Amino acid sequence: MLVESCIPVIPSTDLEKSLRFWVNGLGLTMDRAMRHDGKLVGCMVHNEHLHFWLNQRAGAPTPPEDYEGVRLYWAPTNIDALRKRLQSLGYVVTELTDRDYGQTEFFVTDDDGYSHCFGVATEKVARV
Repeated sequence: MLVESCIPVIPSTDLEKSLRFWVNGLGLTMDRAMRHDGKLVGCMVHNEHLHFWLNQRAGAPTPPEDYEGVRLYWAPTNIDALRKRLQSLGYVVTELTDRDYGQTEFFVTDDDGYSHCFGVATEKVARV
C-alpha cells in the first residue's frame, strides 16, 4: 500500500472555539496541543478511526466571500443522535433529507464557517 492514512489539516480562526464542534459536538479527543504565547495554535482531534489537525489559519481572520474552504462528508453511526447532539449545542442543523442517490443527510455549519454533511444509506435510518 502506498498510503497508510491521511490527516486533513483544518484551518481555524479560533481553535478554542472550534473545539466545541470537534470535541463536544463530534465526540473526538483533543491532544498534541501546540501553544504560542499561551494561545492554542494547533492540536490533533481524533478517535480510533479518524484524525484531524486543527491549525491556526494564516492571513485575515475572516475569509473572503467566495472562500469555500474544506468540505467533509461524515458517516455517523447514529445520524439521529448526532443531529440532536449538535442541535443541543446550539448549532443550526438542516432537516434529515432522503436523497435520490440513496443517502439520508443533514448539514451543519461549524464556528469557522465550514459546511459539514452527515449521511448514511437511507435503508440504515430508523424510521419512527
